[in-house]
Amino acid sequence: MTRGRDSSLHEIAYAKLNLALHVRNRREDGYHDIETLFAFCADGDVLRVSPSDDLTLDMEGPFAAVLAGDADNLVLRAAHILAEACGERRGAALTLDKRLPVASGIGGGSADAAAALRLLNRHWGLNWSLSRLAEIGFSLGADVPACVHSVAVRGEGVGERLDPGARLTDLTDLPVLLVNPLTEVSTAAVFRNWDGVDRGALGGGPALPTALAGRNDLAAPARKIAPVIDDVLNMLEAAPGATLVRMSGSGATCFALFESGAARDAAQTAVRSQAPEWWSMASHLHNFCE
Repeated sequence: MTRGRDSSLHEIAYAKLNLALHVRNRREDGYHDIETLFAFCADGDVLRVSPSDDLTLDMEGPFAAVLAGDADNLVLRAAHILAEACGERRGAALTLDKRLPVASGIGGGSADAAAALRLLNRHWGLNWSLSRLAEIGFSLGADVPACVHSVAVRGEGVGERLDPGARLTDLTDLPVLLVNPLTEVSTAAVFRNWDGVDRGALGGGPALPTALAGRNDLAAPARKIAPVIDDVLNMLEAAPGATLVRMSGSGATCFALFESGAARDAAQTAVRSQAPEWWSMASHLHNFCE
């Protein structure tokens, strides 16, 4: 966290990727047991904070309008939950620069909530551990604990059970391109349409070979809901230098890891030329918060 414009503190809500996502079981409570490899990009939404007596949230950026009028915004919910955990009234003026597409499989809302927890933890001088913040954040969504830590790691359970012994250090600084056809895909609908077939466990060992040997079990149901995902994957798979191409989460964002930044940038240029209406973001993978 650093000082941004107008001397306000800010935090990046790092875009989350699922390098692999194996759905193992549909539970009686309606959730699903999964095994996944979380990774995080160097870029994402940006959250700023300034002193205030009340908890408020303003939004700006290319995707702010999509969230306009959302009284149940995860950033404010995270702020209120943290304030309640403090046991005393707290205030902050928050501004979210919404740069990531909404409902896109890259943890936008969860990453924003996690950024709010980290940012207010420091703004309010709490100095709580990330593990404590992650425990608080789980009530906001299964991906929030991983997003609080924002490190490449293996996740199990519904995604909240992180294996500290399975940190994926071989991913740092790999060039990555994210592409979304600006089609919102409902996570609940994708999980409902999963066929219920357990196709096997996620392997172990170094992250990239494990990811390459893995899969995303939500890709098939997501592609039935949004066939344009096939077009995105096909375009990325045709890009020279791509080493891993996959849909992230429940979609519709897809990504490609590349051998070099030059190959990634060339692929983005091709995407923008062939599908100028799509959203894309060139970044790299990294570990941030620990």
